[in-house]
This record gives sequence, structure tokens and C-alpha cells, in this order.
Amino acid sequence: MKSADFVEARRRLEAKPQSTGEKLTTLSQAVEKVRDGDHIAIGGCLFSRSPWAALLEVLRQQRRGLTLSRNLMCYEGELFMAAKAVDGLMTSWFDIALPWGLSIKLREEVEGGRIRFEEWSHLGLGLRYRGGAMGVPFLPTLTMLGSDLMDVTDTKTMECPFTGETLCLVPSLFPEVALIHVHRADRFGNCQIDGYPHMDTDIAKAAATVIVTAEEIIDEEEVRNRPDRTVIPGLVVDAVVEAPYGSFPHECYGLYEADFAHFEAYTDAVKARGTGAIDDYLDRYVYGVSSHKEYLALFGEEALARQRRCAEELLGPR
Repeated sequence: MKSADFVEARRRLEAKPQSTGEKLTTLSQAVEKVRDGDHIAIGGCLFSRSPWAALLEVLRQQRRGLTLSRNLMCYEGELFMAAKAVDGLMTSWFDIALPWGLSIKLREEVEGGRIRFEEWSHLGLGLRYRGGAMGVPFLPTLTMLGSDLMDVTDTKTMECPFTGETLCLVPSLFPEVALIHVHRADRFGNCQIDGYPHMDTDIAKAAATVIVTAEEIIDEEEVRNRPDRTVIPGLVVDAVVEAPYGSFPHECYGLYEADFAHFEAYTDAVKARGTGAIDDYLDRYVYGVSSHKEYLALFGEEALARQRRCAEELLGPR
């Protein structure tokens, strides 16, 4: 949404029912809340705690005209472009990580005029989510000042009334949907995250509809006993789904490590056969299965157990 939509977006958030009722549902039912043309903000960061199960289900349900935003976008952006599901992408980085280079698919789509690509600094995009969470039209910052991003984004500048220095103003972002994966949640949608929380709390509070997948559904009494662990309150959540390995082949801190060999195989295929290899990936891992359980079966129990052992080794003794 553009910054000019602030009043409408604020009214939308204020009108959202603050339900404390049960939110537990299935993955397919949760994703039915996503509509064609929605702006989806993606939780996690790069290949860390990505809401992968939810993202693939959006593709299976064949949504169209979407906009995706994420602080560091992984190859989910390539899958959505290949599926012709998106019109726009907003991020500060696009692709898996430095060893795999920049996205060939993104270049094709942007240079072909088929995708609207909007680049922000990492902090700039984070402040856009923070502004949406606060319900204000913009936030002042020093990020991006002096960069070319000032010329290609919706930023404005102002003179600081206290110091006289120039400030960059970033417009708040109010996504229609937030997709977030967490370590634990109760049936009411109260969410706990281990490790770095990324921008997930702000994304959840800024979005009109919040869909959460969780590695484990825990008893609400456990949440009450440790209220300090709740980083996303259930009152902003619209649907919660139990999805073990819901980030795989991405990592979920302390539970399983990212499958870098899988990333390598994916990028090798794209380099060898062009972006048509992404269509093959979609056929196998998205359209070729009907559920998250079937998707995980493509990797096999041993692969999942191996990545869990890797995470335990990195974490060390507790």
C-alpha cells in the first residue's frame, strides 16, 4: 500500500476484531484468507525461519496479482515470479546468499517489464513495518540519505525541528497479509520465537490479516506461565497452524539447520538449464504434492533428522 493510504489502513486496523478466541485451523483453510491482489509481508529473514509451508500453499491455491515484501528475500521470490503470482516485489536483498549470486530470474522479469521491483535499505524497510505497527504515517531516519534509493522510493525529507539536520521520512507499510513461522504457539495464536525475532512482531501488528505456522502447538497454560516469551500476541493473529518443519529447507533456530545442499542443487539447475528449471522445481515441490506432509516426504526422514542434528550441534549443550 502506498503512504497515501495511511488513513484507510489505520481505520482498517482499528476495525479489526481483537479476538481472543481459538485460531487453530488447517494450512489450506488459513491460506484461504489470502486474496488476489494482496500485499503479503513475509516473516523471518533470508533462509531463517521462513514461513515456507504457508508460502508454498499460497502458490498451490494459485493466488494472482500479489505483492511480496520482506527484509531479505530468498528464492521464494523466484518461485512466485515463475508461477506468475506476483506483480511487485519489495526488499533490500534478493536471492539465497552471497555464494549463490544474484537472481537471474529477477533480472529477466524486471528488464522485461513484468515485475515492479522496489528496493529499500534493510533499516528503511524495517522502519516501514515499524511505522505500520505504531499506526503512524511515517517515521524519520538517517538511513538512505545520500544514496540513489532516495530517488526511486516514496521517501521524503524534512528539516529536523531540533537540530536543523536533514531527515529521511519513510512511509509506513500496512500489508493486507502477514505470513509468519514461529517455534511455538497456543491455540489462541500467542506466539513464542527462539533466537532472533527479525521484524516479525512489527509485521504482525502492521498487517490486516496475520497467518501463523508453528513448529508446535503448546498448551495455553504454558504461555501464561511464561508471558515474557510471547512476542506476537494472539489478539492480532487470525489463523494459527501446526506445521512441524514449516520452514524447511530453510532453518528454524535450535530445531533444524538450513539444507544448503538443497540450495546448491536448485541454483545449479538454474545455472545449467536457465529459469525453466524453476518451473520444474514448482512442479515437484509445489504442484506435485497436496499437503505439507507430502512435501516433507520428498526430502525423507533421514534428511530431516540430519538437519535437526546439525542445529543441535550448532547450539551446543544446554
